[in-house]
Amino acid sequence: MTETTFTPRVFSGIQPSGGLTLGNYLGAIKRFVDMQGDTFETIYCMVDLHAITVWQNPADLIHNTRELCAGFIAAGIDPEKSILINQSQVPEHAQLGWIFNCVARMGWMQRMTQFKDKAGKNAQNASLGLFGYPALMAADILVYHATHVPVGEDQKQHLELTRDIAAKFNPDYGVDFFPMTEPVIEGAATRVMSLRDGSKKMSKSDPSDASRINMTDDADAIARKIRKAKTDPDALPSEVKGLEGRPEARNLINIYAALSDQSVDQVLAEVGGKQFGAFKPMLAELAVSKLGPISSEMARLMNDPAEIDRILSRGSLRAREITAPILRKTYDIVGMVAPV
Repeated sequence: MTETTFTPRVFSGIQPSGGLTLGNYLGAIKRFVDMQGDTFETIYCMVDLHAITVWQNPADLIHNTRELCAGFIAAGIDPEKSILINQSQVPEHAQLGWIFNCVARMGWMQRMTQFKDKAGKNAQNASLGLFGYPALMAADILVYHATHVPVGEDQKQHLELTRDIAAKFNPDYGVDFFPMTEPVIEGAATRVMSLRDGSKKMSKSDPSDASRINMTDDADAIARKIRKAKTDPDALPSEVKGLEGRPEARNLINIYAALSDQSVDQVLAEVGGKQFGAFKPMLAELAVSKLGPISSEMARLMNDPAEIDRILSRGSLRAREITAPILRKTYDIVGMVAPV
């Protein structure tokens, strides 16, 4: 069997469940922007079908989808250079998702830790969609023949399942049709932690707004939250090993490194020996300079939701030029009679 050469193509998505945070920006959106260019075709998605695996108020879902699109654009994703879509406007995602439901094995799905975390103790009351989420995620990626997916550490298991599905589909049908997609997990702050507890991930669901920086926060709010972020009494170290056992210090250094496009080693060479009273104003100034313009541009874009909708509609047309032929070929491989 001849090995297929796949076009270098990036796909990734975020759920439009509301409340974009600094964690979303540093863990995903900033890397989406960095990968946009000549090396890859880039497709970025508001995964609204995934969002409804748990209950969503319909009006909120519409608002949150538009706000997420505004966040993508404000952060630097150019709708002319990248394809921007909401998942439900490209039906091939769900159609390939069904094929992959029939490829994935129950044992694979039952190992998914995110289902266990989200379903909690009463898994029998969770939606079937929540259980089958990873097969649809695999379809999101492979319906574009995406070769690379920038993801956070918490999604790495789902990428492994995507590879498992491709690795089963191809030999089952004697083809080399779906690529073995590579996860892209890099950067100093791929997992941003709470400003109030460095052992917990920064989350929009945390009851304390002070625990996170929201992408809609203005400059004053950003600076205030950083000033009040939990720290410890010791000076910052000059080497990475000095951050061991200091989760809050590590988190703030990681944020500074990611926002300044430096390594942690470079940052510690600059700030080692400083107390937090000197470091926090530096971080606040940097965060405001990077995030303030994004927040302002998001607000401007949200004042024209019709334009956001037009961008998503154009994106779906471009996306389907890729997805429709791939789905049709998948159907042919599986043995579905084609329309005449």
